[in-house]
Amino acid sequence: MEKRSEWSSRFVFILAAIGSAVGLGNAWRFPGLAAKHGGGTFLLVYLAAMLVMGVPLLMMEISIARKLRKGAIESMRGMGRHCEPIGWAATANAFVIVCYYAVVFAWVILMFAFSWKFAGMTGNNDAASGLFFDLTQTTGLIEGAKIPIAVLLCLVAAWGAIFYCIRNGASSVSKVVKFTVFAPVVLLLIMAVKGCTMSGAADGLRMLFVPDLSALADPSLWVDAIGQVFYSLSIMMAIMFAYGSYLRDDADVAADALIIAFSDMAISVLSAIVMFTTMGGTGMLDKITASGIATAFIVYPQAIVNLTRFGWLNAVFGAIFYLMLITLAIDSAFSIVEGVSAAVSDKFHIQPKKVTIGICCIAGVISLLFVTRAGLAWLDIVDNWANSVNLILVGVLECVAVGWSRRVDLRCILHEVNRNAKRFKAPYWWFASSVKVVSPLLLAGLFIWNMVVLFSQKNGTYDENYPIWAQIAAGWVVSVLVFSSGYIAKIIVRVKKKKGFVEDEVVWVNEETKE
Repeated sequence: MEKRSEWSSRFVFILAAIGSAVGLGNAWRFPGLAAKHGGGTFLLVYLAAMLVMGVPLLMMEISIARKLRKGAIESMRGMGRHCEPIGWAATANAFVIVCYYAVVFAWVILMFAFSWKFAGMTGNNDAASGLFFDLTQTTGLIEGAKIPIAVLLCLVAAWGAIFYCIRNGASSVSKVVKFTVFAPVVLLLIMAVKGCTMSGAADGLRMLFVPDLSALADPSLWVDAIGQVFYSLSIMMAIMFAYGSYLRDDADVAADALIIAFSDMAISVLSAIVMFTTMGGTGMLDKITASGIATAFIVYPQAIVNLTRFGWLNAVFGAIFYLMLITLAIDSAFSIVEGVSAAVSDKFHIQPKKVTIGICCIAGVISLLFVTRAGLAWLDIVDNWANSVNLILVGVLECVAVGWSRRVDLRCILHEVNRNAKRFKAPYWWFASSVKVVSPLLLAGLFIWNMVVLFSQKNGTYDENYPIWAQIAAGWVVSVLVFSSGYIAKIIVRVKKKKGFVEDEVVWVNEETKE
């Protein structure tokens, strides 16, 4: 095996982790949830969930991987052999996610490429909201196998960009993130300035920042805030294990995790400012939705064609908006592939670049399903199960495995977090209560809520417009495969051992601590 990659500097690691955490959900789901739950009220609950759950779990994953120098699979094995399937589940689910996330990335590229069409749509909301459907030819149902050439070309471009960014692991990522992390911030600032100068922007800012305390009584507020923190930070997806494994021994995990988490939140708030001021300025505050696809491809185009009286200027702002989404999407997309690649490479002693090529090729072929005319419907189903079922259950299992491990004392993991801490040291009571009790209970509650909604309110059908067989195949069957992946891998390892393969002995050496 070649020498393990390392981040060129602490700054680059922080940028890479921020780039992974900050994705399309920051730009469209966060503003939508804020609009749904009383603006400032959602921001307060989100901040509380970040401190109670998000930051400790981020610290946990980074510190374990930094100590063991392994990806998700082997890092979880370090907690005990029985924990390895959890690492496999996280890795397998990340693979599922990137198969369709790359397609959303391709759609964003498509809209950027055709943003010039907004020039001829000034004030025409119907034409603007229909542009995405005209380009993708989607039916919105499990019907239609045709793949539009323009979408296919954008998908190839998306996968090409993903591979290019991670072709040499941490080395190539280090070069890319210096641009891809700052670019969306600059573009968001441009759009925020434009939004804040529009009449009606004050109404949007008031709606965003003034709390509606009555919203606190709505249990869905707490569910959505916890879910957004969990989904946004790239935890439980094999990513932070991979990124943490490339860290140097002198890294200050406690401080870095805080910087990553609050940078992620800051960019979410900036995205919300853009959304609320733009929608306020165009008189469309009532159209903000928590659906990311609807926001980016249906609602926001309507706002774009109403920004000014000049069609060419609207097209420019449309291009800026979709270019911003491209720079947000690419970091998250390639980080997922890197998380999967590092985990599989570590497990089977395969050269990382070969694994990355294999993952991009296999996932690229699978992603063709999501660019067919029925692709949006298939994506909707898979996304629901990958996030509402798989990701949450992985989170519960990972917290229990680490927090209640018989092999590794949680104080030793905290020692790894605080080992090089200078200004801030995570206290044991906060870290332990989150990992052992609060986070698994919150995530279990989130899972139960999702199941109650699915079976009690929707009679076991996620969407009545999709046939049951499709929901079973793309939902429950995929979930079963994700959670059985570790046991399938054990069979593969057993066969490989007969041919001379030797598994690494991953052992966590407990150190004396004072925490």
